[in-house]
Amino acid sequence: MPDPRVRRVRRSDVDAVVKLVHELAAYEHASGECTLTSEDLETALFGGRAGGDPRPALFGHVAEVAGEVVGCALWFLNFSTWRGTHGIYLEDLFVRPQHRQAGLGKALLTALAEECVQRGYARLEWSVLDWNEPSIGFYRSLGAVPMEEWTVFRLTDDALASLGASLEG
Repeated sequence: MPDPRVRRVRRSDVDAVVKLVHELAAYEHASGECTLTSEDLETALFGGRAGGDPRPALFGHVAEVAGEVVGCALWFLNFSTWRGTHGIYLEDLFVRPQHRQAGLGKALLTALAEECVQRGYARLEWSVLDWNEPSIGFYRSLGAVPMEEWTVFRLTDDALASLGASLEG
C-alpha cells in the first residue's frame, strides 16, 4: 500500500521543491553550484519551453507533512544496454532534517521502486557523496549496494564548452 505522505510532484509544488534542492546543495557544501530556478524545474518536470521538447525530461515525487512539502525525489530514466530496458536514476533525494527519522526517505525510495516494478525497469540507482555516512548507512539498510568499482566522470563549464566547440570545427 503506497504511503499517503508521498505523491507525484505537481506544478504547485515547484517553488517548494526548488527550495529543497537549494537546501540539499547547502547540506552538500555546494550552495554556490546550485542555480536551479522555478522556471528551470517547471520546464524540466512538465515540458513546454518555447522551441523545446514538450515532453518532460525529469520526474519527481514529494513527501508532505500537514500539507507542507518537506521532501522530494527527482529522477529521470536511464537505459541499461546489458539488460535491454530502462531504469530510474535518482538525481536528488532530500528530506528536511526536522522530518528525518519518520520514514519519509524510505517512502520516497519505495515509490521509485514501485515505479520500477510496475514498468518493468531493471534497476534504481543513484550516487552518494563518500563522506555522507548517514545516507550510506540508510541506503545499505534498504539493501542497496555501492558500485565500488565504478568512478563517476563529469564534464561541465569550460571543459564542456571546450570539448563541444572542438566538435564544431
